[in-house]
Amino acid sequence: MAGLHVRSVLVTGANRGIGLGFVQHFLRMPNPPQWIFAGCRDPKGQRAQELQNLASKHPNIIIIPLEVSDPASIKAAAAKVGEHLGGSGLNLLINNAGILKAKSLDNEVLQDMTETYTTNTVGPMLMGQAFLPLLKKAAQGSPGSGLSCSKAAIVNISSIGGSIASAFGWELMQVTSYRCSKAALNMLSKCQSLAYKEHGILCVALHPGWVQTDMGSSAGHAPPVTVDDSVQGMLKVLSSLSEKDTGAYLDWEGNVIPW
Repeated sequence: MAGLHVRSVLVTGANRGIGLGFVQHFLRMPNPPQWIFAGCRDPKGQRAQELQNLASKHPNIIIIPLEVSDPASIKAAAAKVGEHLGGSGLNLLINNAGILKAKSLDNEVLQDMTETYTTNTVGPMLMGQAFLPLLKKAAQGSPGSGLSCSKAAIVNISSIGGSIASAFGWELMQVTSYRCSKAALNMLSKCQSLAYKEHGILCVALHPGWVQTDMGSSAGHAPPVTVDDSVQGMLKVLSSLSEKDTGAYLDWEGNVIPW
């Protein structure tokens, strides 16, 4: 992780699972970020207790109320983050918040499909738009040329379930709405990489592995990867990314996943 040095990072869905894992790992870095913005739907709720405990011990954690399916909430979050950062920008945006409805194709309904797509795909798009000025500011204020996650980057937490070329896990869980939303998120990541490259911002879609979280276990099977291993792997991958990797679709071990 020696290669990843960020002054500021925002993680969405930071109250549990992979999001909370990111917050914990950033704290453990030799040079932790000055600002760790932890986006959370309900900061005062029971599910955010662990995050609240961490924030009470570490003044560099700022909990930001954030509902990624609500444009007004995203706008308010961007303003709040901007206030804390003062004149500096945001180095790293990790779009981690996501939902999964464990249903077969026959049982998918409009409401679930729309809700899943709104959170998993539209949310990261709106986040990228809202935080673009802060990401641009970070890119402009960073020395050197080229792209890197230490400079300015958007990391979209995707899934191999969004790979059209791979039918990974179909027998275990069809989760069509989830798969479709992640396939669309992959395309969004590619679009962001093309649109934001000129601003010095690296964009990538990352599959965290099949991880031992509430979501990972929701289909009734035990996932093989721990949150700790997943996050450690992803941070190692992020530390190694450069200009040639923007727009890539990778897993937590750095392997390229087929679209």
